[in-house]
Amino acid sequence: MSNEEPTMILDGSSVQPDDLPDFASFAAPQAANPDLDMILDIPVRLSMEVGNTQISIRNLLQLGQGSVIELDRLAGEPLDVLVNGTLIAHGEVVVVNDKFGIRMTDVISPSERIKKLG
Repeated sequence: MSNEEPTMILDGSSVQPDDLPDFASFAAPQAANPDLDMILDIPVRLSMEVGNTQISIRNLLQLGQGSVIELDRLAGEPLDVLVNGTLIAHGEVVVVNDKFGIRMTDVISPSERIKKLG
């Protein structure tokens, strides 16, 4: 036997480092993660919540044109920005080209969002 020790023994035969295939050629391409690319095009529902309240069905049935419903939020408070019903940020209403928009004022960190799920 040579002075060089074998890397491993399989079925009584020795395998030297030079006998191993070059695994670098099998590495994934350096492009974006394909698993992440699969989810980047999934549509989600983005909504803003001005506020909410609870009322009885009796009062709900009495609502008509011109009725006013008091919400739990003060005027000027930031609005909740939700993605599929999960709070991700707070923002304010802006007008962009005669359409409403959202200016994000506080984005909730991913770790905080995960804490709220559990």
